Amino acid sequence: QVQLVESGGGLVQAGGSLRLSCAASGRSISNIRMGWFRQAPGKEREFVATLSWSGSTTVYADSVKGRFTISRDNTKNMVFLQMNSLKPEDTAVYYCAAKYSTDYNYWGQGTQVTVSS
Repeated sequence: QVQLVESGGGLVQAGGSLRLSCAASGRSISNIRMGWFRQAPGKEREFVATLSWSGSTTVYADSVKGRFTISRDNTKNMVFLQMNSLKPEDTAVYYCAAKYSTDYNYWGQGTQVTVSS
């Protein structure tokens, strides 16, 4: 079992920045793919970004490409999401997820990000 805990969310004005952190415990995440997802009110959860175990391969949703950066520190068992140039439409609960199988099978509890216009 692995526990994922997100932090770093909050209220920010449009154009601002936030850095989300995801701390894993109970099991190493150093050799698996990790991802960030988000869910806005009344909408389905959507993919935001993912990176390979080494951090060498990243994929982003078109809506965040060029503004968000996913990274990891395997020595600390952590994953990060740097979010710049935030927009009101980025408002959502952000979730960290671990992919130990063919799907993301471990999820954090989420952290709220609210971007005011």
